[in-house]
Amino acid sequence: MSQSQATSEEEPSPLLVLSAYTTDLRHFTNLLRGVSFEKRALFDLTAGGIVVTVEEARTLLAFAFIRNDIFDEYIYIPMEEPEPEPQSSQETVDEDEEPTPPRPKRTLFEVNLSTVIDCLNLFGTAGTSASAVKKHRFKGWNQSAQDSDGDDDGTEDGSASRRGRTSKSASGMNASASANTKIDQFMSGSTKGTALRMTYAGPGHPLVLHLAESSSGPAATCEIVTYDPEPALELPFDSDAMIMKMILKSSWLQDALSELHPSCDKLTIIGNPPPAPGRGPTLTAPPRLRIKATGTFGTTEMDYPNDKEVLESCECDTHVSFTYRTSHVVRVARALQHSTKTSVRIDEGGLLSLQLIIPSPRMRGPKAAEAFTEFRCLAIDES
Repeated sequence: MSQSQATSEEEPSPLLVLSAYTTDLRHFTNLLRGVSFEKRALFDLTAGGIVVTVEEARTLLAFAFIRNDIFDEYIYIPMEEPEPEPQSSQETVDEDEEPTPPRPKRTLFEVNLSTVIDCLNLFGTAGTSASAVKKHRFKGWNQSAQDSDGDDDGTEDGSASRRGRTSKSASGMNASASANTKIDQFMSGSTKGTALRMTYAGPGHPLVLHLAESSSGPAATCEIVTYDPEPALELPFDSDAMIMKMILKSSWLQDALSELHPSCDKLTIIGNPPPAPGRGPTLTAPPRLRIKATGTFGTTEMDYPNDKEVLESCECDTHVSFTYRTSHVVRVARALQHSTKTSVRIDEGGLLSLQLIIPSPRMRGPKAAEAFTEFRCLAIDES
């Protein structure tokens, strides 16, 4: 067979749309676990990071907002969109018409989220809690590949300089070359845990996870089937129509949800305005925030006073009361395990928005990378 024939029969290697790398996959895995109450999830890739969306019963939406700077390296190159068809010579163009602003370049696909999490925990090192992390002893990493890189000396500053940068060129983004790269060339100088390089080459291609515990230890490559995205539920929260916003420590909300009896099927969130001017808080004054659970065996009420130790901020000028399915609200419990603060918001239509701040374990001062998840839930129409 001639060289030209052999070349023509070789399949072209696709360019990667996404290549993301982290030396410790636990934070990324915890963000995914927080919204993993359904198998199928929508991945929305952008230059700023990844948004993972999960839907349940056309009533509940959960988002995991994963910023690009939680990765040590994040390279996103969107696929080129087809050129628009030229206008007919008979068509006229309105010169006064403002040009349509360009849409942000995004890449969407669906994937089995349970499979992704199982693959990330292939070595049993993607612990769900701090105690689980402490029980695991991580091996030292080989520094040889790190030391050979001229612009990265393996120091903390060198790692920070790489975080969050994106490439404007497709050079070095060949999928075949990436797949054949030795595991120790991208598993660089970490003393944390299992490292991850995640790649995606576009529609029709799998989501590929390269995992390694160390450059000389076990490694694995998982290819997960992706699907074309289906029309997603939209629950836009109208900030201009917001009638209640309260920020509290996530531990307070976590404790409240953990104490709910399994028979409780309805959960009512009640907000009250502050006392009238000139009147301080009294024992008979209603609490600023009340959570009432109703079930077969009665009603349970949990009150949160206007105390900075409990409620960091309260914005509620009128009495607010909306009821939700308990089974939907408790979906937030898994994300609360890793969250520090929770923002409880309700708009005029009763749409509930719970925003949870989940700080990165890589604390590097006030600009430490933080991610957050959001749950939006429709109220029950009890009219």
